[in-house]
Amino acid sequence: MTPEGDMTTVHARAATDSSDGHPRTRHTLLAEGLRLSYDRKEVVHGIDLQLPPGKVTMIIGPNGCGKSTTLRGLARLLDPSGGRVLLDGRDIGTLPNREVARVLGILPQHPVAPDGITVTDLVGRGRYPHQGWFRKWNAEDDEAVARALTVTNTAELAGRPVGSLSGGQRQRVWIAMALAQRTDLLLLDEPTTFLDLANQVELQDLLTDLNRRSGTTIAIVLHDLNLACRYADHLVCMKAGDIVAEGPPREVVTAETVSTVFGMRCDVLVDPVSGTPLIVPIGRHHTRDSESTS
Repeated sequence: MTPEGDMTTVHARAATDSSDGHPRTRHTLLAEGLRLSYDRKEVVHGIDLQLPPGKVTMIIGPNGCGKSTTLRGLARLLDPSGGRVLLDGRDIGTLPNREVARVLGILPQHPVAPDGITVTDLVGRGRYPHQGWFRKWNAEDDEAVARALTVTNTAELAGRPVGSLSGGQRQRVWIAMALAQRTDLLLLDEPTTFLDLANQVELQDLLTDLNRRSGTTIAIVLHDLNLACRYADHLVCMKAGDIVAEGPPREVVTAETVSTVFGMRCDVLVDPVSGTPLIVPIGRHHTRDSESTS
C-alpha cells in the first residue's frame, strides 16, 4: 500500500497488458473500518472490504442491509461517519474530483438525466473526466462513445431524448455512459433493474467481456443470487450493515449461509451450465412435502 504522504497520486498499483496488447493500469480500492450513516443513523458498521483488482465482485444481501450504501461510500457519493476509503493507498476524500473520475466510474441505482438530453449527449458525458484545458474532444472520445452505444445495443437510439425511452432502454443507455468513461474501476448498483431476463444475462456477459478484455475491476450490487454466483469471481454477503461472508462463490455459498443472510430455507445445487452454486428456494407451498400433505 502506498503511504498517504507519497507524492504519486492516483496511478497504477501494477502495470500489465490487456488482451489487445495495450498497457493498462490496475488500481486498488478498499475500505478500512468504514462506517456510513444517514441522518445520524448508522447503516454500515465499520466494515473492511477490498475489491480484488482485475476481478468481478458481487455484493449481495437482503433489502436494507447496506449494499447500495456501501457502494456509495466506495464511490465517495456518501462521506464516511467513520473509517476511510483508500484509492491506490490514499484517502479518496482528499483527491480531486476529475482525477478520481478518470479512474473510478459509478452507475447509481436511480440516475437522473437532464430534461431533453439525447442519448448521444448523455453517453458523451462519460468522457468529461478526460477533458481539460489541454485535452479537448477528439477521435478517441468519438470512438469510445460509438463503442459504448454498440455494445449496449443502443446505437439506434442515439438521437432520441432519454426521457422518451422505456425503462429498459434508459438503463442500457446509462450503462453505455459508464462504459464510455473507460475507467479501471467500475461500480454498478443494481444495473439489471428494468431489464428482462435475456438482457440481464447479456449485460453480465458484456461486463465479463470488459473485465477479461481490459482487466477492469468491477463491483456490482445484485439481487439475483444465481446470476451473482455465476458471474462473480468474488462474492460479498452483507446483513444488517456488516459483512458476514466473502470469497469465491463455490466456497461461500451454502444453505447455511443463505439461511443466515436471507432467513430463507433453500437447497444449494451445482448449476449444470456453469458449475457454480445454484440456489433453489424452499417456501411453504409448491414443495413435494407440502403437496403430499395437502
